[in-house]
Amino acid sequence: MTAPFGARLRQAMDDRGQLCVGIDPHAALLSAWGLGDDVAGLERFSRTVVEALADRVAVLKPQAAFFERFGSRGVAVLERSVAEARAAGALVVMDAKRGDIGSTMAAYSEAFLSEASPLFSDALTVSPYLGFGSLRPAVDLARTNGCGLFALALTSNPEGASVQRAVGAEGRTVAQSILAQLAAENAGAEPLGSFGAVVGATLNDVDEADLVINGPLLAPGVGAQGATMADIPRVFGAAARDVVPSVSRDVLKHGPSVQGLRDAAQRFVDEIRAAVKA
Repeated sequence: MTAPFGARLRQAMDDRGQLCVGIDPHAALLSAWGLGDDVAGLERFSRTVVEALADRVAVLKPQAAFFERFGSRGVAVLERSVAEARAAGALVVMDAKRGDIGSTMAAYSEAFLSEASPLFSDALTVSPYLGFGSLRPAVDLARTNGCGLFALALTSNPEGASVQRAVGAEGRTVAQSILAQLAAENAGAEPLGSFGAVVGATLNDVDEADLVINGPLLAPGVGAQGATMADIPRVFGAAARDVVPSVSRDVLKHGPSVQGLRDAAQRFVDEIRAAVKA
């Protein structure tokens, strides 16, 4: 039986540091690396990132959309990248933000959380905005297969507030409700639950109490979006040790040099260790 994702993530962060590096092969970055905006460029980019980082960072997070835009050949590159990253020891969080109901949600879950799938990942980002209960197929399959989920809760894009900070009939915001339901899924898990939230590192008005969910917090926004590792304790408070800061452009811009990518990632690892004194 595979150890639960939360336990494996806790160990990976303790061993390798609290860092997630995104694999985001968008057209501008491919060009900056001197690569074509095509499948060959996509494959060279992805393999370079995996070679450079999969044996040393805790988490790699491929953004599925940047592979899917090339159709089946792009998805084939994604399959290889996931398998090679996991074989080298990184945990893979598939950033696909899936969300639907019933059998469709079950099928999305099987695509990324079933061991029989070539896209099998350690965790998946999901959208709970059809109601948290709509995620039940993903929650159940993740629990069965030792995987995890990261549900969108408090994102840093301005548009998100109109939904996430809306107040329901029970007097709490939608985001607070999502965080509370994640905490319920993580109840009793040790050393860390497997059901996490996506919370932007650039936010300045998060209630620290809501973030203590006994689960991981995936925190985009460090680097190009303006947040620093020093902001993590201020934003996340008592939950800071459970935060997985996600950095993409500020690491990837140092490619295609393998050593450049490694040095950039290590700087962020050192910064978060100093910030949370882990």
